[in-house]
Amino acid sequence: MTTTTPVADPSLLYPSPLKEFWQAFARNKGAVAGLLFMEHGTAKHLHFPVSEMHPPLASLGGAAGVIEIVAGALIVLGFYSRPAAFIASGTMAFAYFIAHFPQNFFPVLNRGDAAVLFCFLFLYIAAAGPGPWSVDAARR
Repeated sequence: MTTTTPVADPSLLYPSPLKEFWQAFARNKGAVAGLLFMEHGTAKHLHFPVSEMHPPLASLGGAAGVIEIVAGALIVLGFYSRPAAFIASGTMAFAYFIAHFPQNFFPVLNRGDAAVLFCFLFLYIAAAGPGPWSVDAARR
C-alpha cells in the first residue's frame, strides 16, 4: 500500500475572499524586481538616487544603465515583459561574469549576489510570464 503526502496549497492559508487576490499578487513578483532594477539605471543616468556611478552612455556600464531603465519599466508594467525579462536576465549574467566573478568565486564575497538574484528572477519571469495584473494580460 502506497501513501501519498498531501501537498500544501499556500492559498489555503488565506480566507476565501482574499484567495484570488493573493494568488494574483504572488504571480506579480516582477513589479518590485522591475522597480529595483530600474533604480540601478536611474542612478547611473538620471543621478537618482545619488550615487557615484556615472558611466558614459557609450560604455558597457552606460548600455547596462539604459537596459536597466527600459527593461525595468517594461517589467513593472508587464508590457512585453517576457522579452524584457530575458534581456535583463542576460544583462545580469553578463555583468556578473564581467564585473563580479573575476574578483572572487563566491557571490557574497564579490558583491555579485544582487546580479545573480536578478538574473534568475528575470529568467523565471521570462519563462512564466508577467501575471494577471499586467498590460500583456489586459491585451489578451
